[in-house]
Parts: sequence; C-alpha cells; structure tokens
Amino acid sequence: MTTESKQDTTSGGSVLLGAAFSAGIVGFIAVVVAALVGGTPAAYGALAGTLLVVVVFAFGSFTVNAVSGLMPAASLMVALLTYTLQVVAMGLAFVALNRSGLLEDALDRRWLAGAVIVGTFGWLITQIVLASRARIPAYDLRVDVPEAGAR
Repeated sequence: MTTESKQDTTSGGSVLLGAAFSAGIVGFIAVVVAALVGGTPAAYGALAGTLLVVVVFAFGSFTVNAVSGLMPAASLMVALLTYTLQVVAMGLAFVALNRSGLLEDALDRRWLAGAVIVGTFGWLITQIVLASRARIPAYDLRVDVPEAGAR
C-alpha cells in the first residue's frame, strides 16, 4: 500500500553490536601494539581495559535498548540511571584493580587507561555513526486506514 510507512522500525540492536565490535577491534589493535611495544604486562593491561569498556558499555547500552523497546516512556530515566551506574562500575573496577595489586605486577596501568580511552572513543564514534545512518523513528506514525465500506 502507498500509505504504509517506509521507515525501518528495527531495534537499535545492530547499532549496539556494531559499536561493541568496533570497540573490540580497536582494543585488539591496542593489545597487539602494547605487546610489541611494552611486553606482556602492557598487553594484559590493554586487554583488561578493552574488556572493561566492552562489558560496561554493552551492559548499559543493551539495558537501555531493551527498556526503550518495552517501555519507551521510561527510556530516558533508565538511560540516565544506567549512565550513572556505568561511571560507578568503571570507578569500582579501577579501585578493585588498584587494591588487588594487579596494577603493580601483571597489568600496565598506562596501557589499561589508554585502552579504556581509545575503546570508549571507538564505541562512541561507531555508535553515533551507525545510529545516525539507521532509520530508527523518533516516534510511531500510526496511519488510520479507513475501512473498506466507510467513506
């Protein structure tokens, strides 16, 4: 029909998977460079930073995506709460790594921090690009189609 919407109303899941994949690729590059330049502790630090970014951002993004699909009115509140939780989780992860003593021996803290920063930029840039290219409607256009016998 000509009155049907031409908009693709698929969820933003592919955008989030693309962002996670991009952060993983950027992290893999960081791990390889760290292994070549700084050795094993640098590579482990870059790996830990990459995993931290992917886990924290994936949890937050997929949570907001699921809530926006179920209860669109609550999605802004959940997005703000999830962002706060992500900041707290990232901080707690750094405190736990620092207290565990891993940052002195097994992990290079500079490569860990660098991987977190680069992975975050990779995630955000990819998510922005993919979301701006996706045809996700801001609101639902419901078209009232008259019944066959009504005029």
